[in-house]
Amino acid sequence: MALFRIVRGAPLPAAEAWRRLTDWHAHAALVPLTRATAVTEGPVRTGSRFTMRTGIGPVGFDDPMEVVHCVPPGAGGAGDDGPEAGGPDAGRSGNGGPGTGGPEDGTGVCRLEKRGRVITGWAEIEVRPTAPGAVRVTWTEEVRVRGLPRMCDAVVARAGRSLFGRALSGLLADN
Repeated sequence: MALFRIVRGAPLPAAEAWRRLTDWHAHAALVPLTRATAVTEGPVRTGSRFTMRTGIGPVGFDDPMEVVHCVPPGAGGAGDDGPEAGGPDAGRSGNGGPGTGGPEDGTGVCRLEKRGRVITGWAEIEVRPTAPGAVRVTWTEEVRVRGLPRMCDAVVARAGRSLFGRALSGLLADN
């Protein structure tokens, strides 16, 4: 699997950065030839699902995803399905790795599982307040493209870093 990480700072309150980063339609608008479909109604939460459809007309593929862990910034653990609840992040050490955000520092974390026929893996978006009205966003993704040999992982990671880096910058930009 190809693993990549993107980090960006933004002069935004954590709640606004979170709103932008969990707007799946806005994500799709920044990725060429992609649109969001089958998006669960309401705010993003554990169990929310959506599909990114990439292609032109009938030629393309679906990238279905499910939110498997969701703690908005400053949520104080509300709705957390993490270690305390025995959720998918149970047993993690809280050492700053994926899935460790939460109420103690106001960090928000959204972890997605990719469950498509073409694309599998996971993505995690972390929104960490750094000062009043400022955040650091970390996007970590591990992706596998079925049919591609593992020797292509470095190319896939570089392409993912470039594509999602532009999308992340666009989502955080002052409009």
